[in-house]
Amino acid sequence: MASECGGRAVQADVSDPDSARALVETAGDLDILVNNAGLTRDGLLLRMSDDDWHTVIETNLSSVFYTCRAAARGMMKRRGGAIVNVSSIVGVHGNPGQTNYSASKAGIIGFTKSLARELGSRNVRANVVAPGYVRTQLTDVLPEEATAAMLAATPLERLGEPEDIAGAVRFLCSDEAAFITGAVLLVDGGLGM
Repeated sequence: MASECGGRAVQADVSDPDSARALVETAGDLDILVNNAGLTRDGLLLRMSDDDWHTVIETNLSSVFYTCRAAARGMMKRRGGAIVNVSSIVGVHGNPGQTNYSASKAGIIGFTKSLARELGSRNVRANVVAPGYVRTQLTDVLPEEATAAMLAATPLERLGEPEDIAGAVRFLCSDEAAFITGAVLLVDGGLGM
């Protein structure tokens, strides 16, 4: 798919700092960085293992730090760039059984706001897209009653589609968003209002 649009695909474990750095170096000069790695290891706090906590934090949050750190220097030197970090409505409002996921996604929001302040003078923008419940592999495994509850709480009465999130990311990377930084764009069908 990457070669069809004139790009190239590079695979890496972004939860590993060396691998994330090598990914950015291999990709070359970046004008845009989108961080979208994420996984869940749901469970109630009292039953959550240390491994489930660390795996989610490393994959969802530390990866954002590793890739942004690797990409920021080049963007600053070129005096321009756009970073979009994908969080979640769960990072804004929390969700039972997801303390690790909520912490990781809330951390992305705080991280990105601070990053926007650090990089803004070099014309590098950093923003967050916070999806609601979107039809993905992560939500496909939810029990039917959980999905029904989310739909009932969503004013648009549907799950989001990956294209809904892609459109928001594309907008924040575009010149149309040239005066937007440090923003959290909820793409959630109204769930979070």
